[in-house]
Amino acid sequence: MAIKKLRPTTPGQRHKVVIDSNEITTSRPEKSLVVSKNRTGGRNHSGKMTMRYIGGGHRMKLRLIDFKRDKQGIPGVVATIEYDPNRTANIALINYADGEKRYILAPNGLKTGMKIMSGEGATPDVGNAMFLKDIPLGTLIHNLELRPGQGGKMARSAGSYAQLAARDGKYATIKMPSGETRMILVACMATIGTCSNSDHNKESYGKAGRTRWMGRRPRVRGVAMNPVDHPMGGGEGRASGGHPRSRKGLLAKGMKTRVKNHPSDRYIIDRRKK
Repeated sequence: MAIKKLRPTTPGQRHKVVIDSNEITTSRPEKSLVVSKNRTGGRNHSGKMTMRYIGGGHRMKLRLIDFKRDKQGIPGVVATIEYDPNRTANIALINYADGEKRYILAPNGLKTGMKIMSGEGATPDVGNAMFLKDIPLGTLIHNLELRPGQGGKMARSAGSYAQLAARDGKYATIKMPSGETRMILVACMATIGTCSNSDHNKESYGKAGRTRWMGRRPRVRGVAMNPVDHPMGGGEGRASGGHPRSRKGLLAKGMKTRVKNHPSDRYIIDRRKK
């Protein structure tokens, strides 16, 4: 997808960079695959604010996405490519031969009218979901399962992908989007191709109001607070707040947060790049 820089007719458009939506074929979602989405505003069941800087935002509907791709052996046709406000990648509406409709994550290169398949009989074409034991080595994949039948968990955001590097016995070696190399059971499924909307990271909102439309309120810096409100607050003038830490005093940068001796450590071959 191409990006567009708008003519600065208003201050909000001066730095605005948007993604050209020529790949989007419709603006109306499939009614049977849409449910209402409630917002909490950062409050818990008793009305107490437990997360700051959340509230407002445009009303959004939740699209039901098929991450499991468990409709195996039944061909489907891509009906539409649609925008989903709940994720960075685009989604595709699939009409299956038995009459069922489902949404899937749309990979790059998927067009309306194309046929897709999942399961044993699928070929390594864009949009097809296959078991890791059947995918050719070196293939770029997305919507990757970590446990068989669990549904895709990894490489689901715009432009992201993993790569199938090797196979040995019942495990496949996968290079993850973070740069980490790990082993995953070959009985897990993945979708061929890279996630759509790869230019998402080049987008610029141009004004603070677009962030408010998404339900994010202004975030106050810790160093701008008083000492009673934040460990990094206080001081005369623009005093720095010391080592970055959270409001509760937990170190925020450089401290490892992964659990030591995590059960899945034995499946990690190479850690992510720092």
